[in-house]
Amino acid sequence: MCPDVIRMIDFTILTGLSGAGKTHANKCFEDMGYYCIDNLPPALISNFMELCSHSDRKIDKVSLVLDIRGGEFFDDLFKGLEALDKAGHHYRILFLDASDEALVRRFKETRRAHPLSGENGSILHGIGMERQRLQKIKDRADFVIDTTNMNPWALKQEIVNNVLGAPGGSRLGISILTFGYKYGIPLDADLVVDVRFLPNPYYDDSLKDLRGTDIEVYEFVMKNQVTQKFIGKFLDLVLFMLPHSQVEGKANLTIAVGCTGGHHRSVVVGIELGRLLAQKGYDVSVTHRDLNTD
Repeated sequence: MCPDVIRMIDFTILTGLSGAGKTHANKCFEDMGYYCIDNLPPALISNFMELCSHSDRKIDKVSLVLDIRGGEFFDDLFKGLEALDKAGHHYRILFLDASDEALVRRFKETRRAHPLSGENGSILHGIGMERQRLQKIKDRADFVIDTTNMNPWALKQEIVNNVLGAPGGSRLGISILTFGYKYGIPLDADLVVDVRFLPNPYYDDSLKDLRGTDIEVYEFVMKNQVTQKFIGKFLDLVLFMLPHSQVEGKANLTIAVGCTGGHHRSVVVGIELGRLLAQKGYDVSVTHRDLNTD
């Protein structure tokens, strides 16, 4: 019997002061395709790592929010990090900080009590206690972000540009969806391109009943100089857009390529565009929505 295959996972340990923006940050990681857990007791990091590594579900990017709400369990954090080291998983520690004034203002605006405010309900007392307890993990953090003057959008930009943009970070995913206009434009497309101006294999009796996934149709469409020029120009446009889309915090860009029925031209262009983008190092998926429709 073959031994179990252990999947390597990219972990982000998201921690910091209460009120500094960990909830917003975790949503950012979720948008970037991370499996997110909020308020996991640090003592369970090892167990959670094992579950992810052997799960049938593909979980390769995880964000764990670990903070003072873990109470006495917070002291187990370093043991959990040691377990990740021994297992060979990559992890980064992101610590969110903010000024006392900003934190007090945020707690007052939300009318929530600080988890360490104690019987007297002093927010400042709780913040001071929390700073002391989190100092060790802050000293060990790979990234420290001061959110004092940041709104949620600015925090997301900081994470995308300086945390996920660093080694081990996440790249923008690209989904190419081919479709037929006679069945409607995909509602979730970010960019829609119409290729009905290209030569149509439908009018060739030997190709009519084939699909864009067949080599005969592929060669028919691709041998045309208009097709080649179009794909070159469209690829330049997409490559120009991608880094700017990532800066804006997009996790995935969906490009819809349409022809009349979604059987021939859109399929060929979608396949070729996906191939070229994959050569550039992008994570690309190609789906043919209407390939098998009548």
